[in-house]
Amino acid sequence: MTNSRSSEPRTPRGGPSGGCDVVTVPARQGLEAVDILRRGEAGDAVGLVLHDDGGRTLGFLVPPGTAAGWDVPGSTCRETGGCGPRLAPAPEASAPEPPVEGSDWLLPPEGTDLATDPAALREALGEAQRLIDAADGCRWGPPRAGGERAGGEGGR
Repeated sequence: MTNSRSSEPRTPRGGPSGGCDVVTVPARQGLEAVDILRRGEAGDAVGLVLHDDGGRTLGFLVPPGTAAGWDVPGSTCRETGGCGPRLAPAPEASAPEPPVEGSDWLLPPEGTDLATDPAALREALGEAQRLIDAADGCRWGPPRAGGERAGGEGGR
């Protein structure tokens, strides 16, 4: 199976070593990236996603070996050395317990779950950060009485 964003094959569940690596990002950026991946050309580019119970971070499960070349600022990618979450099919129909204590599924294992495509994730995280920077840099609030805006005169 290939991703329409790249010609590289996606690693299906139960990839070469059966385990996966985990990309961890701040929740705000991760949620934006999930939205970008789900509405993009390849809506199936996003795989399993975890969130911590405090809501501060998201963890994208990616194919084993991704950590060796991961260099996206603001995120980390950890190798699990085969000891981390397995990308193997769940034997029962209900979602299994999350593989990391203190976390829960944002996008649980269902149907033909795959690891998130690392190239698509890299692109989506970059786009998400640009959106966040633009939103945070917007200084023009709603109009005040007299037509002025919160950021200065005349809504410029």
